[in-house]
Amino acid sequence: MSQNVLSDVAKTLVDLKDRGIVHRDLKPANILLMGGRWCLADFGIARYAEATTAKPTFKLHGTFAYMAPERWSNQRATSASDIYALGILAHELLEGFTPFTGATDADFAERRLRGTPPPLTTAPPLLAALVTECLFKGPQGRPAPGNLLARLRHVPISAMSGGLAALAEANQSSVARRAEADRRASEQATEADLRKDLFEAAKTSFGFIADDFLTTLKNAAPSAEIRMGKQGGWTIRMTDAQLTLSGPQETVSEIWRTDSTPAPFDVIASATLSLKIPANYHGYEGRSHSLWYADAQMQDQYQWFETAFMSTPIRPVTGTMDPFALNPHHESRGAVNPGMAMHQVAWPFTPLVIGDLDEFISRWAAWLAQAANGQVSHPSTMPERSPEGSWRR
Repeated sequence: MSQNVLSDVAKTLVDLKDRGIVHRDLKPANILLMGGRWCLADFGIARYAEATTAKPTFKLHGTFAYMAPERWSNQRATSASDIYALGILAHELLEGFTPFTGATDADFAERRLRGTPPPLTTAPPLLAALVTECLFKGPQGRPAPGNLLARLRHVPISAMSGGLAALAEANQSSVARRAEADRRASEQATEADLRKDLFEAAKTSFGFIADDFLTTLKNAAPSAEIRMGKQGGWTIRMTDAQLTLSGPQETVSEIWRTDSTPAPFDVIASATLSLKIPANYHGYEGRSHSLWYADAQMQDQYQWFETAFMSTPIRPVTGTMDPFALNPHHESRGAVNPGMAMHQVAWPFTPLVIGDLDEFISRWAAWLAQAANGQVSHPSTMPERSPEGSWRR
């Protein structure tokens, strides 16, 4: 049964490659049984292999569990990317689960780039070796669609015996050693390469957050003035109130982390969300929050967090924005480290979960409505929500 599914899909991939088309979203939901044959459906994000993907379309469109490592590195999808997805599908068919999982997009990226898929325990050696080759991290090491189809057709239905069985076992071991060498090569990528990959993941997930946020606000306030900004940012204006989301900026590691003052966690990117009003008679002009793509709560698990800062109470400074955003640098590093600093965290590090942004969007929508009605004033207490324990130290 599983070999029939894989062979039929492989035949489709051969046809697509001959036509220069990449599917880019191969997964179980897109494989349908029609007329006794398993067919590949949903070509909504397919494209010609030589076509250039425009930035607004996001190269990470697709399903995270089936994405090839090169797509997490923001490289162009090729026929080899579809072969990788078929390898994931094959593993799932044979073992009952996908080889990689993750709570966040960064988890998927890290495990795709550096993780080792669990061994296949139920497949015959020739099929297990073939699936392992499909899951090589380097696209050049994966079999071409025609080669894959031919080898699938030659996988024996019944178990081999004698010398052929021994040779198939030896072949499987050889492929496993190549897979390990492939994994080590990926693991040896420099930190700069890893941060680049994480920044690409940050920009992609930020795009989903920014689009969902803006679409929800536009639906609630269709007459509001909207201006698009750089890197997916935007500004929405109602009367004299202005809500602005900046595009993400990459964090300079050397500025955030120093030998003299270690940072408790890593930050890959940051953006600012600010609500501005005309200054009132106290000089108050609104508030701004920081959005950080960081592993703020669990090491190596990166996602977007919302937070904000305030001046330390013993520092007699009255700002026009309170609370306020800070980029990842020495001032904000002091706020998240133990001990006395010029600034303190004024809002808990709150994860922004794609698909579960209702509280975040509703809260900012309420603040924007208050600002448009001239009802925004300095918070009566600071911090408004206790930030204690919301980040790792």
